[in-house]
Amino acid sequence: MRMAAGRPRPALARIWRLWRLFWHVLAGLRTLKREFPSLDAAARRERVQAWSLRALELFGVELVVQGQAHTPGPLLLVCNHVSWLDILVLNAAAPSRFVSKSDVRGWPVLGRLVEGAGTLFIERASQRDALRVVHRMAEELARGERLSVFPEGTTGDGQSVLPFHANLLQAALAADAPIGPVGLRYLSLAAPDVPSPAPAYVGDDTLLQSMWRTLGEPSLQARLRYGEPQHAAGRHRRAWAEDLRAEVARLMG
Repeated sequence: MRMAAGRPRPALARIWRLWRLFWHVLAGLRTLKREFPSLDAAARRERVQAWSLRALELFGVELVVQGQAHTPGPLLLVCNHVSWLDILVLNAAAPSRFVSKSDVRGWPVLGRLVEGAGTLFIERASQRDALRVVHRMAEELARGERLSVFPEGTTGDGQSVLPFHANLLQAALAADAPIGPVGLRYLSLAAPDVPSPAPAYVGDDTLLQSMWRTLGEPSLQARLRYGEPQHAAGRHRRAWAEDLRAEVARLMG
């Protein structure tokens, strides 16, 4: 039963959900170890999507998707970045492999899940590592993979879109692959036109603080809106990045 909008869940209810999430994470790790090695790519995506949908349910997050999430062939998705929750939301809608900063690998337990799902990690401060990751991304796209990146390079407040870094878009240019813009917002039924601060992961927030706030929000919605995939059409990656940022901002509404 959904609680009244605007009334936070009590501490005991959050702890109970956190306990169930702990066992859900352990089940995910077991799946990675025992099942993933023998599964093909399609079966792995099905497992990732099912696991992510269940995780959102345990967090009490309702997923609302607009637009076409599934496109045949290679695709690089670019999305605004608000929270650690973004990866779960995107995988629940349409699983893909992510490119993420290397410190995510060090997150307790969750880092192992993210890595096991095929995430490509990047040392953002290293230009050499960025070139390595772009080359790897281009190879994956050439094989028909779907990849997702957060071109802002950091999390924002969910109300606006930070400038896009264009480096990773070079992979789509090298592979002649389209890029699909995605707008993401977290909203509460208590104030449906205002972004919810609950899942935000900015400033001095710790992962546990952000998770605790998210668990306390009784009417949280994650709204994804997919735009039409687009090719470079002669644009340089910086010009393309600016156009994509504008489209993501429009999709956010």
